[in-house]
Amino acid sequence: MSDDEGLFDGFDVEDDDGDVKMIAEVQGNPMERAEDERREDARRQANKLLEDIMSGNLESAEPAYKRKRVDEEPVELLPPPVFDRTCIVHTLKTQNENCTHEVAVPPGIEYHGLPKKPAKPAKTYPFTLDPFQNEAIACIENDQSVLVSAHTSAGKTVVALYAIAQCLKNNQRVIYTSPIKALSNQKYRELAEEFEDVGLLTGDVTLNKDASVLVMTTEILRSMLYRGAELLKEIGWVIFDEIHYMRDKERGVVWEETIILMPHEVHHVFLSATIPNARQFAQWVCWLHNQPCHVVYTDYRPTPLQHFIFPAGGDGLYEVVNMKGEFREDKFNQAMSGLATAGDQGAQRGRKGGSKPDSNVVKIIRTIKERDMLPCIIFSFSRKECEAYATSLKEMDFNDANEKKCVDEIYRNAIDLLSDNDRKLPQIGEILPLLKRGIGVHHSGLLPILKETIEILFGEGLIKTLFATETFSMGLNMPARTVLFTSARKYDGKNHRWITSGEYIQMSGRAGRRGKDDRGLVILMMDSKMSSDDAKHIIKGETDPLNSQFRLTYNMVLNLIRVEGIAPEFMLERSFYQFQNMGLIPSLNEKINQKTEQLAKWQVEEESNLTALFDMKKQMDIHELTIKKIVRQPVHVVPFLQSGRMICIKAGTREFGWGVMVNYKRKVNPDDASQHLYIIEVFIPVSPSSLTETNAQNSNALKPPENGEKPAWEVIPMTVECIDKISVVRVKMPQDISTNSGKHVLANIIKATLDRFKSEIPLLDPVKDMKIGDEALVNAVNKKNQMERRWEEHDMRKRRDFEKLKNEWEAKNALRQEIESLSDQRRRAQSILQMDELAQRKRVLKRLQYCTQDETIEAKGRVACELSASDEILLTEMLYGGVFNNMNPAEIGALLSCFVFQENAQTRMDDTTSGFLRTLHDYARRIAKISIECKLESMNEETYVEQFKPGLMMVVMRWVQGEPFSEIIKSTDVFEGSIIRTLRRLEEVLREMISAAKAMDNDELQKKFEECRTKLKRDIVFAASLYL
Repeated sequence: MSDDEGLFDGFDVEDDDGDVKMIAEVQGNPMERAEDERREDARRQANKLLEDIMSGNLESAEPAYKRKRVDEEPVELLPPPVFDRTCIVHTLKTQNENCTHEVAVPPGIEYHGLPKKPAKPAKTYPFTLDPFQNEAIACIENDQSVLVSAHTSAGKTVVALYAIAQCLKNNQRVIYTSPIKALSNQKYRELAEEFEDVGLLTGDVTLNKDASVLVMTTEILRSMLYRGAELLKEIGWVIFDEIHYMRDKERGVVWEETIILMPHEVHHVFLSATIPNARQFAQWVCWLHNQPCHVVYTDYRPTPLQHFIFPAGGDGLYEVVNMKGEFREDKFNQAMSGLATAGDQGAQRGRKGGSKPDSNVVKIIRTIKERDMLPCIIFSFSRKECEAYATSLKEMDFNDANEKKCVDEIYRNAIDLLSDNDRKLPQIGEILPLLKRGIGVHHSGLLPILKETIEILFGEGLIKTLFATETFSMGLNMPARTVLFTSARKYDGKNHRWITSGEYIQMSGRAGRRGKDDRGLVILMMDSKMSSDDAKHIIKGETDPLNSQFRLTYNMVLNLIRVEGIAPEFMLERSFYQFQNMGLIPSLNEKINQKTEQLAKWQVEEESNLTALFDMKKQMDIHELTIKKIVRQPVHVVPFLQSGRMICIKAGTREFGWGVMVNYKRKVNPDDASQHLYIIEVFIPVSPSSLTETNAQNSNALKPPENGEKPAWEVIPMTVECIDKISVVRVKMPQDISTNSGKHVLANIIKATLDRFKSEIPLLDPVKDMKIGDEALVNAVNKKNQMERRWEEHDMRKRRDFEKLKNEWEAKNALRQEIESLSDQRRRAQSILQMDELAQRKRVLKRLQYCTQDETIEAKGRVACELSASDEILLTEMLYGGVFNNMNPAEIGALLSCFVFQENAQTRMDDTTSGFLRTLHDYARRIAKISIECKLESMNEETYVEQFKPGLMMVVMRWVQGEPFSEIIKSTDVFEGSIIRTLRRLEEVLREMISAAKAMDNDELQKKFEECRTKLKRDIVFAASLYL
């Protein structure tokens, strides 16, 4: 039997022959000829639209409803039907217990299952398919959408290839979307090797635009949908690769918009890593487009994984999860003991003594090499660390002479595409010796051509150890035999935290090459202790759910206002964000009913008297907060912040307890230059598990010691708002508390002081001791004292069973508050979320004259519709304000760079660029003030203004003026790859600015933007991808 003969066996459902439609092929059929002519006409119009979108010539790219033809009804974006949100989910029997198959079906539609076998498969494979691949392909054969959720490298691409083959068989076009341009380039190359008629659209690259198979970024597809592209009439399927990218905070909303706007006749293949709420996503698609949507899910790994922990400073690997997926508590405890034995400094490791991180990495890689477990991907969460680790392997060589020759040949072929000047760039020359020895580096700071060269070398097996940031784990099909994490912690932009189970699963999934390895190794290097519960959660936990990151944008609102017959509310009602919240209602109702019934049966003796008593306690707490707020004001508290004073620290809900003042610093308040922020340095107890070298100065990442946990005593910076109590007691400070012995002495002094006062340390009186004469404070102190006396004298407190009654009342009150909280959640879920924000944004648009009071789009609104790559409102205001009119191309590029550069970087600016930045800030502040006046709650003026980063203004200006890349990089510490990424994003903004100027009928400004774009696009910055 051939591999494809059993392709669709194994469905335990009845055939429904009545649903099978046979279409005879009749030579010369006039209906077919008419249909062919209609398709060809639609294809020509689609190609014209694509040219307009890619070139910025959008005059002819009006929404389709504005281009009515005699022989055709106007194209509507989407009708606004309201479907029943209750989709029926059927479970189908599968061929294998490791694969589950469900289908969400719209209400009122009888589901008959899938036929066992099609007449003729659209594509066959030279290997036996996995059960999940068979299940998904059966859905495609029956023209039903499917979400395929499986681990990295499981073989999801097989399903995508079948969907493409099915479309080509049916003379339909198919779109393949990916989250980023680099992945689109790679996918284009892969599909072009498989199919003849493949095109690519990424904004800056257009290849074979009239192809039957079009690879494009999601942003391009979104643009087509808003403009009512004729192309969409020819599309049979859209393949969304890496659909779990929809949870990306910045760009996930683009995916959600695109799925919402898709015509109902189009079917979808969603390819995703394993997600626990796959069924919910399928139900949303089913409800959204009134069509069945399948979920084929497997957590089966063709190559099983072994998980090890390497304690930093130790000399062994500890298998904590075996190939059967069993967590070995004994081995984990041994690893933690090994961590303590290696230095007995816990959180001190890496700061004072202990092993150097790079020596640990070298030791592990040497072990991996000795055990013949190469190639290895080493994930580090810092670009600089990736490079430092790579250079630390200076004595190691993984390639033989033949391999070195191959590396040199591939490298030279790639670099030969560059100019002589660009070949002399430091990155280009410095990395070759590493590559020849089989060592690679992959992160966003590398030159794109180097990243692609390294990917190719790794794919060819010529790089044995690759140091990479986590972006390497997304999309690229580049497995290894071993994966090593240099740390279990990462900085997420706000806090240093343990990596999530989803992040661990995504990166560790690169271990184990199907068909090559009998197992994959995952090694987690740890430099601080972790509880076994935390370890289990990371290593054996679930992947992160696919939660909506939907948010309103002005571009979205304006585009929907522009399209006739569809209101902006359309998007809110249909968002996955709204759907997920609506899905909570049944479980919320059940919880509320259960708890309400429980509350009604709960009788508490003297309940009314206890309620009155605890209302008094609530008032006392309010007065206490008033007192603390006034006491913490710098004018009152600073005179008492002497070194040695004992103070009690509470940061939010984290109660650190008593510590000792060391010092304080005054900083200018960025929100108000006339005010100052005071940062106190306080010696307090913290949990050793939350303390690492990188977050010792980040109080937000620190936790108090848990019950029974031996604390680590450290000097930690805190704001004065964290002072909970100020004691009259001052202790004698040791000479040097930066040493372990000094810390030990001071910690013992604090413990002795607490023992002496039995933890009831006398406090400074704000009136008598601190001499605060503030009338509000005196009033609050008097009222609090009065209430405290009434509290102490209350009859209820004199009862012997008071503690028992108090506990009962508090427990019942907690239940009552829980019901109120659940009821609030239900009210929010039942309402259309973000509707208030929509009303606020509409007020801003009307105030700035982007639309009329009756929500008809104005000229400024049409211009803003052309701008989606950056801040559409600010750019439009600057366009209409004439900011760019008297600027030359280099100055335009410099100013626009502030919209796309996202890093904090030191920069020197001349008077000209400083003036441009001030102008930008003035316009931004005006928009912020108007937004605040229109009650836009999400607007914070300083945060809004500070998001525009000037770090590359001078670099971009020099680049547009024609200076070589090798010269401009000398003026900044920003990574070369980051500079190129900024310049490429700037080119995207300029394309849109050209369209905006055209929409304004401003030919002179259009030519300036075109000239700036032309001068920008040169040399290594826009070197062609090696995949094309």
